[in-house]
Amino acid sequence: MSNAFRELLRKIGSGVHTGENLTRTESAAATRMMLLGEATPAQMGAFMISHRIKRPTGEELAGMLDAYEELGPRLAYPNREKGFSVSSVAVFGVAYDGRSRTAPVSPLTALILAATGVPTLMHGGDIMPTKEGIPLIEIWRGLGVDWAKLSLEKVQQVFDNTGLGFVYLPTHFPQAESLVPYRREIGKRSPFSTMELMWCPCDGDVNVISGYVHPPTEGMFINAFELRGVKNYTTVKGLEGSCDLPRDRTAIIGIAKPDVEFERLLLAHGDYGFSSTNPAFESTSELLKQMQEVLQGKPSELMQSTIWNSGFYLWRCGVCLDINSGFIKAEILLSSGQVYQKLEEISNLVGQ
Repeated sequence: MSNAFRELLRKIGSGVHTGENLTRTESAAATRMMLLGEATPAQMGAFMISHRIKRPTGEELAGMLDAYEELGPRLAYPNREKGFSVSSVAVFGVAYDGRSRTAPVSPLTALILAATGVPTLMHGGDIMPTKEGIPLIEIWRGLGVDWAKLSLEKVQQVFDNTGLGFVYLPTHFPQAESLVPYRREIGKRSPFSTMELMWCPCDGDVNVISGYVHPPTEGMFINAFELRGVKNYTTVKGLEGSCDLPRDRTAIIGIAKPDVEFERLLLAHGDYGFSSTNPAFESTSELLKQMQEVLQGKPSELMQSTIWNSGFYLWRCGVCLDINSGFIKAEILLSSGQVYQKLEEISNLVGQ
């Protein structure tokens, strides 16, 4: 048993009247002890559920991110000789427990961004609590890209050559993967579920894109980013906590840029000629079939959601001057086969 960890646990687990928040340094220390296995299973479970009941602060999340940055994997900024069109890496923070109701489009968005020269990075693991929906790694595998089998050095090579990368917890960050069983056993989302949405396993100039469900979470993001000196980030009240923009309601987006005041952007699908349909997730096989059709340029509701999302991100990442131009460019990229060619390029390199 770790006596040092017990003191931190006692601090956050003492209840409404006597409990206290951790400082950034204390939060980093607690996370480090969990990642290194210095805390016992009982202590780790107690910490996660206590933190869930108390709710994390931005300062505590900043400390957790400090520990992840210290102990976790890091990709270098991709090779500039490849001629990327923008300088910032788009890092997607998608809820690790996946999707169960609506069809995800973020892998297609990532391919479109990479096809236009925007270096793009995703991260995640296998099926995760509490939702245990379809994870990103399974979608990529179904598209012919098995990131799970690659070493971090090989991921860096793919990232350098294609502009797309994926950090996979079981292979690239086993310390974080070791916490998943405890997260499953407590039956509720732990603070790690929130922190992962902000994690950026990449050096250099980045645009961290964080999805969320509940509005207070965005406030935690903003506080944590400010404490860590992150100046370029995007928050999205997305579908099931993802970075996918909804079509059945107004998309609520926050944009922060260096030396620019935080901006609130509201995107209504009807203002741009899109319907209010969010394609449903029916099964993995059906999703992959629909994604292949999108990559072949065949019209569908999933195609419309892909254009809706990619058009926004092409504008946000600096490829297009306005969002309407982003929609047009996304549709051209899909119908011309350029996105499918990017997928083939990545698949071939991963398979070597």
